[in-house]
Amino acid sequence: MSTIVIAFTTLDGIVTDPDGADGTPTGGWAFRHGPGTADGDKFLLGSTLDDGVLLLGRRTWQLFARLWPGRDDPFSQRMNAAAKLVASRSLPDASAWQNSRLVEGDLIDAVKHEKRDVIVAGSLSVVRALMAADLVDEYRLLVFPTILGTGDRLFPTDGPTTYLDCESSEQIGAAVLTCYTRTPEAG
Repeated sequence: MSTIVIAFTTLDGIVTDPDGADGTPTGGWAFRHGPGTADGDKFLLGSTLDDGVLLLGRRTWQLFARLWPGRDDPFSQRMNAAAKLVASRSLPDASAWQNSRLVEGDLIDAVKHEKRDVIVAGSLSVVRALMAADLVDEYRLLVFPTILGTGDRLFPTDGPTTYLDCESSEQIGAAVLTCYTRTPEAG
């Protein structure tokens, strides 16, 4: 089992409001490069999406539950068919989007005991909790040629030192998909 974080990010590491749904002054930066920049399997998840489980925080899940069910292109079909775990203390149920269920109990324990690959999309609070527990194995970052200067960063300034290996880097439209894995411990 691996935990894979996928995120849209700016060149300066900002992940706040890439689609503009939150209405922030700088929101929508990921879609300023055209409609094809963020559609389809840009994170090259392939069968990992079919065999793994998406882990989403409440806000990301609610946004996705409004967007994905009405789409039926091949990638949307995969997203809709994927197993989904929702980390929320306030959501009463997760029936609005097929194959979704609430995380029962502690988030960290749920991830540690998951037998499938876990794909975390957006959901900065979930990502940060997994970072703090040293449970992120891979980051797949779609980096856009934008510098915002303000907003929430994927990697907090007070976070732990973490060493990663760059596994690949590929231009995807206006952005660059870069995949990093955790550096094995020296032993």
